[in-house]
Amino acid sequence: MRDVFSDFLTQIVFLHVISAIIWLGGMIVLRYAVHFSMQEILEPKIKIERSLQNLNNFFKLLIPSIVLLFISALILIYTLALNQSTLYSTIILKEIIFTLMAGVFILVYIKTKQAKKAFEMGEMLKTKNALILISKYLIPLNIFLGLVAVYLGVVLRAIS
Repeated sequence: MRDVFSDFLTQIVFLHVISAIIWLGGMIVLRYAVHFSMQEILEPKIKIERSLQNLNNFFKLLIPSIVLLFISALILIYTLALNQSTLYSTIILKEIIFTLMAGVFILVYIKTKQAKKAFEMGEMLKTKNALILISKYLIPLNIFLGLVAVYLGVVLRAIS
């Protein structure tokens, strides 16, 4: 089975990298481009509604990317026998970061669903507080973790 994957190693690395780009790049665009452009909307209800729509649209792109990133990582570890290499501690660190990022993403997803429900019930303060938590803390945290993971990935490729 390892031989099957090794025949497609370039494609697997490509899928892994493009998935990371979508996740990290998407968060950067959402936080530092879309978020700031949303501030120009003066009507709070419209701003919140569009923010919820943006997050939901992002999730449709992000969830398959996270799954693909996870699967491609496992295939790469298995195919390249990285669990037996001297680089394994770096692999473990990337796995820890990925797990943290996935946990933060799940929290963002849950908070978005809670915000949407609160918005539909007319609870604007509750909605706004959930969105502030997402935009000011959770997404920036995942951006930082993602940058560290990308750096570690570059280190792994340079050494291996």
